[in-house]
Amino acid sequence: MAVAVDVQVACDDPDIPKAADIRDWIATTIRQSDRSPADNVEIAVRVVDADEIRTLNRLYRSQDKVTNVLSFPAGEIDGLPAAASCLLGDVVVCASVVAAEAGEQGKTLPDHWAHMLVHGTLHLLGFDHENDVEAVEMEALEVEILASRSVTDPYGRS
Repeated sequence: MAVAVDVQVACDDPDIPKAADIRDWIATTIRQSDRSPADNVEIAVRVVDADEIRTLNRLYRSQDKVTNVLSFPAGEIDGLPAAASCLLGDVVVCASVVAAEAGEQGKTLPDHWAHMLVHGTLHLLGFDHENDVEAVEMEALEVEILASRSVTDPYGRS
């Protein structure tokens, strides 16, 4: 399976993971989820500041506040050749919120970044947490994917 990840950095935060690390977490998540819709997939990851994520959250979720991560699934595109890559969508991460949360929650910054990237990617693959059943399934997969790379349970259950 080929996973192409376009990493866009649109803020000046000094603690953003390297693009290679972001790509690695996205690819790991897609491979371990067993939900990839195609052999070749593409995702864009945009790292933003608080103003941009607040604007996106207000426009697309009607919530006028900052948040850590947003996912925008691309949907299916009719007429694409079978060999074409499948665009899964975009993951937008707010660097300052991730940093603040890591400190507040006593997590390392790289581990919290990993969790946000895994979480956002799983949303693009159709996972959600709108009810308890969905939340249990999604959180269990997050924990499994993170543990495969030596990141502790972000929910503090282990």
